[in-house]
Amino acid sequence: MSTNFDLNILQGKTLIRVYRFEALPIVYKPITGITKAAPVSITAVAHGIPEGWRAAVVSALGMTQINATNRPLRDSDFHKISVTDVNTVTINDINAAEFSTYASGGYLVYNTPVDLTGLSARMTIRDRIGGTLLASYTTATSEFAIDLTAKTITLTVAASVTAGYSWLTGVYDIELFTSGGTPVVYPLAAGSVTVFDEVTT
Repeated sequence: MSTNFDLNILQGKTLIRVYRFEALPIVYKPITGITKAAPVSITAVAHGIPEGWRAAVVSALGMTQINATNRPLRDSDFHKISVTDVNTVTINDINAAEFSTYASGGYLVYNTPVDLTGLSARMTIRDRIGGTLLASYTTATSEFAIDLTAKTITLTVAASVTAGYSWLTGVYDIELFTSGGTPVVYPLAAGSVTVFDEVTT
């Protein structure tokens, strides 16, 4: 699913952004334990979540403070996770030390990681939609790296390149696409771009 995300670039500094391509269906993994600690640790047997993925907790009993607040779930309900092992994750931005004690039940919920096999990435920046081309980057020119195991798409633009930006604002989008056969294009991210002057050179 595409993410609306405004991009801020510091001129003369390396730009690195990591993207994760999420899709439906939503995956529900039964929870068997939640620690009353900071950061919170959640046990969900064979959770299958890649490192750095986003997840939410729903329907947990006892420690109800950890449950997502919206139905249906919204983007704000999801938190970046760290994988401890195949059965356990931690959520660094949740301090559960003062929450109620976990009793039972609940689900660790996340969107399905898309298999990136056979996909390439491309990005275009223009001064406005349909306007003048300001920059473009692709997997073929090495600005994008796709990690099939981590399920990540990493954009890296060198400091020497951003130093040469003579424009200040624009709009962008990033697409994933297949090559060969019937082309398929997936929107990954889009938004506005702002370039800021660097302070330290």
